[in-house]
Amino acid sequence: MTTAHPSKPLRIGEISQLTGLSADTLRYYERIGLLPRVARTPAGIRLYSERDLSRLRFIQRAQKMNFSLEEIGQLLQMREDPQHARDAVRRLAAHKLLEVEARVQELTLLRNELTLLINLCHGSSEGCPIIEEMEDQPPFQ
Repeated sequence: MTTAHPSKPLRIGEISQLTGLSADTLRYYERIGLLPRVARTPAGIRLYSERDLSRLRFIQRAQKMNFSLEEIGQLLQMREDPQHARDAVRRLAAHKLLEVEARVQELTLLRNELTLLINLCHGSSEGCPIIEEMEDQPPFQ
């Protein structure tokens, strides 16, 4: 992993190594406005600052928390003035928590159904209960 000096501008390859993001993703984030226009050399080579790196790490952390790119854009705007955005951030995070809780319930139901099917398959001497269940039932909800 590349170690960057805080005041030294970083090229796209260095930022890519530090963040694990591809150059295409970095350019995309700039194009859609998640990352402000990055400084460039006269030859057009992108030069990323520590502020850019901090913003990219914020984006990555928000993605791991399952925020969409649109929501991350909102969070980045709120990040500029967190004192005044606290209530809005709290509402957005609470909404995300409800989505996560719903997904956990879905995954729990799926786990239970798969466990049941595996157990049925283990005790079956004919056919395959897993395939039969998938053919006979509407999509899992």
